[in-house]
Amino acid sequence: MQPSLILRSGRSAWKGPYFVAFPNLREALESNAAIRTQARSCTILPNFVGIRFMVHNGKDYLPVTVTQDMVGHKLGEFAHTKKRFTYKMTKNK
Repeated sequence: MQPSLILRSGRSAWKGPYFVAFPNLREALESNAAIRTQARSCTILPNFVGIRFMVHNGKDYLPVTVTQDMVGHKLGEFAHTKKRFTYKMTKNK
């Protein structure tokens, strides 16, 4: 994993990490329900570990389960917005 931008002076230290207050965070931790969000720029905090998020990638909501290694990164880093490009085989002409 690459170091997060928050660690490489991406945001001022006195401002602290950017995160969105999720009102149903406690419920999601207890019931193991996924939280749907479009906040891709939200920094993952240590109290998010073990919670499932459904992060919007521009078209769909992709499931992201937060682990300890993800702390300090952004939610959008784990929900890719672009498909992998592959050549398709065509019939011989």
